[in-house]
Amino acid sequence: MEEQQKRKPSPLRKMVAVSSIAAGIQFGWALQLSLLTPYVQTLGVPHAWASFIWLCGPISGLVVQPIVGYCSDHCKSPFGRRRPFILAGALFVAIAIILIGFAADIGHLAGDDITQKTRPRAVAIFVIGFWILDVANNMLQGPCRAFLGDLAAGDQKKTRTANSFYSFFMAVGNVLGYAAGSYDDLHKIFPFTETEACNVFCANLKSCFFFSIVLLLVLCIIVLSCVNDPQFIPASEEMKDDEAENTHLSCFCGELCVAFKGLKKPMWMLMLVTAITWIAWFPYVLFDTDWMGREVYGGDVGQKAYDNGVHAGSLGLMLNSVVLAVASLGVEPLGRLVGGVKWLWAIVNVILAVCMAMTVPIAKIAERQRALNPALIGNPSMDVKAGSLAFFCVLGIPLAVTYSVPFALASIYSSNTGAGQGLSLGLLNVAIVVPQMIVSAISGPWDAWFGGGNLPAFVLGAVAAAIAAILAVVVLPNPKKKDATKIPSLSMGSFH
Repeated sequence: MEEQQKRKPSPLRKMVAVSSIAAGIQFGWALQLSLLTPYVQTLGVPHAWASFIWLCGPISGLVVQPIVGYCSDHCKSPFGRRRPFILAGALFVAIAIILIGFAADIGHLAGDDITQKTRPRAVAIFVIGFWILDVANNMLQGPCRAFLGDLAAGDQKKTRTANSFYSFFMAVGNVLGYAAGSYDDLHKIFPFTETEACNVFCANLKSCFFFSIVLLLVLCIIVLSCVNDPQFIPASEEMKDDEAENTHLSCFCGELCVAFKGLKKPMWMLMLVTAITWIAWFPYVLFDTDWMGREVYGGDVGQKAYDNGVHAGSLGLMLNSVVLAVASLGVEPLGRLVGGVKWLWAIVNVILAVCMAMTVPIAKIAERQRALNPALIGNPSMDVKAGSLAFFCVLGIPLAVTYSVPFALASIYSSNTGAGQGLSLGLLNVAIVVPQMIVSAISGPWDAWFGGGNLPAFVLGAVAAAIAAILAVVVLPNPKKKDATKIPSLSMGSFH
């Protein structure tokens, strides 16, 4: 901490450069959200079990992000504290994307019969690549956010500005990723991507990932070559001794235990509300484009109608990102308008509950119209299209609050935990990844128990959002007015 106070804040252009990495990260993450659940089903994984593959995200987030945060806080590499992890994360992302994009081809070369519905070798390659991708994303996110704090060197104005840029580039990455996912002729730029084992949908995914790799690597090279990250040297032996005493053996587990032990009741309540809120969000995260392909457009995996729905869902996610970017700028004034951020959080959770519940009538209206007019399969009526896209747009508002308010309240409630900056970013992540693990484990079987499809999981999300809205008002204390200024300084979160 003394070291940070002695340093002068870096120029804004360097903070913008580091923040721009968020665009590369979110480009790939947006592709994950919009295309990978449909893609894995083309490899033969049943819909009821597709959600289990997403367990890698919360597990890697639970384990990797706190460890990487702790290690980057204490890294003594001459290359700097944060840059080694950013470089390693970018390289692993590139490897993972190649494995995912070419999973069908590699599986075919290894002996998969492409005439069979299930291709086990391709699924195995995909899962390995997917797990590496989630680990790599977690290696990138924490050090990037912590790097911004290092560059700001305690200057609150520059911290707010830097994190605003980080939020902006997250939105840019989302828009680019969802736009690429919604365009179904991208594979024509790379004709070699369409092969005997890889159909048009698969070839489009490959092409999108090529752009993702190039964008991320270019941004990382710019940051690694242009932004200085001084070698970390402890200020004094006395500080080392104090740290060793406070953390027992000065190890990750010891410091994490100290951080949890120091949590007060408000922080535990915040983690409870955060966890239930994310239980509401994850059915949307897992099945948004699949819902468009199946329930709204009336297709099944591999059919043109399903592909049309997935591309329309990617367009909806792009619109969602635009609303998210605009709404994130209004979180602080809206919080003041409604009487506090906990009231704002409760209100948007009610909006979330209504939106999740509305997936049922939208799907049922589309189903009824297809029964009366089969020509609407793959091309639903204008009112159904408008309703489904409005669903995506409106959800950008509660998503902006979910990405900011919990992190702001966490910084207020847990100011005395004693954890390092990188480790603290991983602490609240526990309240996000644990419910994601639960939802990933139960949503597929849950849907199967109620007749298949995505609607049961969305209804579960609506119920969880309503409960989170009530708890936000009942159990969360209001932060003091002097602490409210901290809210805009928080960067937007991610699904990991």
